[in-house]
Amino acid sequence: MLDRIHFTIIKEVENQGSLTAAANVLCLTQSALSHSMKKLEQQLGTDIWLREGRRLRLTQAGQYLLAVANRVLPQLTLAEERLRQFAQGERGTLRIGMECHPCYQWLLKVVSPYLAAWPDVDVDVKQKFQFGGIGALFGYEIDMLVTPDPLYKPGLHFQPVFDYEQVLVVGAQHKLREKDCVLPEQLAEETLITYPVEIDRLDIYTQFMMPAGISPRHHKSIETTDIMLQMVASGRGVAALPRWLVKEYQAKFDVAPVRLGKDGIAKQIFLGIRESDMDIDYINAFVTLARASRDNVPPSPSIHT
Repeated sequence: MLDRIHFTIIKEVENQGSLTAAANVLCLTQSALSHSMKKLEQQLGTDIWLREGRRLRLTQAGQYLLAVANRVLPQLTLAEERLRQFAQGERGTLRIGMECHPCYQWLLKVVSPYLAAWPDVDVDVKQKFQFGGIGALFGYEIDMLVTPDPLYKPGLHFQPVFDYEQVLVVGAQHKLREKDCVLPEQLAEETLITYPVEIDRLDIYTQFMMPAGISPRHHKSIETTDIMLQMVASGRGVAALPRWLVKEYQAKFDVAPVRLGKDGIAKQIFLGIRESDMDIDYINAFVTLARASRDNVPPSPSIHT
């Protein structure tokens, strides 16, 4: 009764806003599309859309089918691509999702030897997801999630691969530069510069300032690490970044790391994968390389032949 084309039509009508636009995208006539969906409604015994002027509004049944389409269609597309690759003797593409802005530089150090070791596997990196990182894993948008904040769910496995310390970054003339550590109240008059991430996912807020009831005087969001550190170096604010990343940029910018609190903020980078993919060799190889990078051990992966 339910075929792939039905899910595709429902999703495309929702994306395009009308039957006509969806028909054009799907290379169907509007009459053929309408006939197919009307027949499905008759078989199901319920409406999928309600007309509101020239627009269509999904019914409760239609909303449910749209949710199913968003889950099922990416899986079918991935399955077809994987089977095509198997038929042609290829391995496929490792799609990596990023939930950690500063982790990108770390990822590059792992990707380079990985591509050399697995020449028949491509790597694609995504930083924006339709349903967030966890949803992207469940929805088969990505095969691996790089995150400092794992959310343990049935069907997912998270592997810690890299330890680091989150620190405050200050400029050359900043009054906190020579301090051994900074206390939350010392940031009350500062301009805090962060990546464009929700406050409840920023460690400097959740693990440092908010427990002390402190907020910065101003908060600015900047997407790129270089611009963020340029702002810090010019005295326009302070930032919170991994210590290893600050060390890499110190030759380029006159900035310095300062410990957040007496004990510091210890963090880890995790790789999340679906449990059903844990036996896939080229996925396991990437995890192995990532863990080797944690200990600064020169990776020596086995070349796939």
